[in-house]
Amino acid sequence: MSHQQDRVRPSGSPSGSATALSEAYDTALLDLDGVVYAGGEAIVHAVDSLAAARAGGMHLAYVTNNALRTPDAVAAHLTELGVPAEPSDVITSAQAVARLVADQLPPGARVLAIGGEGLRVALRERGLDPVESADDDPAAVVQGYGGPDMTWGRFAEASFAIRRGLPWFASNTDLTIPSARGIAPGNGAAVEVVRIATGAEPQVAGKPLPPMHRETVLRTGAKRPIVVGDRLDTDIEGAFNGGVDSLLVLTGVTDAAQLLAAPPEHRPTYVDRDLRGLLTGQPEVTPDGDAYRCGGWTAAVRGDALALDGEGDALDGLRALCAAAWTFAGAGVCGLETGKALAGLQL
Repeated sequence: MSHQQDRVRPSGSPSGSATALSEAYDTALLDLDGVVYAGGEAIVHAVDSLAAARAGGMHLAYVTNNALRTPDAVAAHLTELGVPAEPSDVITSAQAVARLVADQLPPGARVLAIGGEGLRVALRERGLDPVESADDDPAAVVQGYGGPDMTWGRFAEASFAIRRGLPWFASNTDLTIPSARGIAPGNGAAVEVVRIATGAEPQVAGKPLPPMHRETVLRTGAKRPIVVGDRLDTDIEGAFNGGVDSLLVLTGVTDAAQLLAAPPEHRPTYVDRDLRGLLTGQPEVTPDGDAYRCGGWTAAVRGDALALDGEGDALDGLRALCAAAWTFAGAGVCGLETGKALAGLQL
């Protein structure tokens, strides 16, 4: 079952679903930061919603671009939060990049690993031999997030090897990563350091690129997956690139204004406040002349701005606005003024 053909058209609106998403899809491919937890603590409604989805027969898989922690460590953290998980339920960008490297190098090949334990474990899992120095005769360089204690010398080691002509792989290129104290530089920032020093371009595995989706499907065996995330440029674009449906939750980095301005590859199939959206159907957005209706709301383009009238669930108003904005933008980005229309919604 898929709404993919409707979802990827340049103009359109969030899709509706007559049944709960946990029944319409067999596997939820869940992002972690901003979806399941934030700053190490479970997001409100996440634990109960995931428990209910699991009890109803939905397979839950946790997909993260963070290559630092091992699946064992991530599963242990989830279990501590009240979300029981096994290491096999966790898919990381370290695993995706390790498979990408293993597809191009012979078994047992030495690989210069610039990152944390999660990267080294993933490389060994694929029969590769992680080494520490450019002088250890590596056949490639693999870079993943190494945490705040990563030393500058590690980037220099990568640069030495890459300048000798070795292929370069990166787990992901997220420029930032959330932490308990705020937003910190992510692996993408570290990749930029090496790029500046070498002028080279890495092969990248993580979301939103296809290797991550491939790794996830191979490990989960999902037949009807739905991607659940909070980021348009990784989670939702990754679903788009993988040809599967997506649910955007508003518990992370994306706000309503960003959603209205989303280009086609960043437009989710569904949008909801939080993970309770897995347990319900999704209302239809219906055209009404040059306007769009959802619940008790009507949205339309009026001059150079979006207009919204009505009352009811604020999320229905946002869905109606998405339909008006995305249809107006077509294959582009909606540049209409949205502030007044959004001001009446308490999201």
